[in-house]
Amino acid sequence: MSNTDFVRQLPNSHGTMPRERSLSQRLRIDPVLLFLLLLLAGTGLFVLYSASDGSQAAVMRQGRYMSVAFVVMIIVAQFHPEQIRRWAPAGFVICVLMLLAVEFVGVGAKGAQRWLSLGGFRFQPSELAKLMLPITVAWYLSSHPLPPNWRFTAGSLVIIGLPTVLVAMQPDLGTSILVAAAGFFVLFLAGLSWWFILSGIGALALAAWPMWTFVLHDYQRRRILTMLDPEGDKLGAGWNIIQSKTAIGSGGFEGKGWMLGTQSHLDFLPESHTDFIIAVLAEEFGLRGVLLLLLLYGLIILRGMWIAAQAKHSFGRLLGGSIILTFFVYVFVNMGMVSGLLPVVGVPLPLVSQGGTSLVSLLIGFGILMGIFADERLVHQ
Repeated sequence: MSNTDFVRQLPNSHGTMPRERSLSQRLRIDPVLLFLLLLLAGTGLFVLYSASDGSQAAVMRQGRYMSVAFVVMIIVAQFHPEQIRRWAPAGFVICVLMLLAVEFVGVGAKGAQRWLSLGGFRFQPSELAKLMLPITVAWYLSSHPLPPNWRFTAGSLVIIGLPTVLVAMQPDLGTSILVAAAGFFVLFLAGLSWWFILSGIGALALAAWPMWTFVLHDYQRRRILTMLDPEGDKLGAGWNIIQSKTAIGSGGFEGKGWMLGTQSHLDFLPESHTDFIIAVLAEEFGLRGVLLLLLLYGLIILRGMWIAAQAKHSFGRLLGGSIILTFFVYVFVNMGMVSGLLPVVGVPLPLVSQGGTSLVSLLIGFGILMGIFADERLVHQ
């Protein structure tokens, strides 16, 4: 018998013989969550093939993005939550410096300056902010007694406000809202007093008119007005919403069938492979297809919340809960804007819309969540 075999047969601290670790345990992943994410990614490729008019190149390119993103997710899962917690302050400083760099040396496109270019590779630092902000707020709050008092609440709001303002200046209102939400969810899960929450809602209501007049850009005000009355400019600002709602409504309950949607294939539906891809699914697979997709999203969210609740430390619980609630906001905002219930703010549908940077940042978050799950699972072995 080898030394390794002998060590494996030694009883653990509970007096029982340790079990052979499975592949998922060695890779520090949750097989249930991984299966749901892969199923969602496969659904995204299936819908993308139709949305791109049967373009194999588009599907292969997105498949490569997904492969890289899942590999990165598994790599991130190898880090223990305590390691991530220790790196939080340095990561936050780097993130803020990158957002500041966007203001001075950023790359512009479509009237916005949101990207940095390094060695021919272009990326959005705001995607990093979506991750670093909840990590930093969770680090800050988990180091103090919970629920937080007014002093730690104020400190958290300062941490949340700095990157939020920098992203909003790009300008990128949609992403700035997601960044702020990711940080606020940590504060909410830490037990923020309802007095603070209601006071914040009241302050936002009082600030609505000044923000409308002095903060929002003209195109942002037009988006809000278009949401309220898309028929006011049918061939201009209201075109996207009108065509999207037409596609969703024409699908009925059963849909027209895969590759048989008229709105997308006749080029009436804009951005059919990115922001408005859910309209393609609704037209071709109807309400039935949308409900199945919502069920899949619901299972991912429930699994994620269960993992966060099992975390052994407050840092893991706060960070894990924020990651999965931010994922929910992605789904809610995208479906809300496509159906005309929210302004169009350019938020992709997670793992379904075409894209690279947002996909990687999203799965990095799930990698952190799986690391939290693995850390909890090792404690109970």
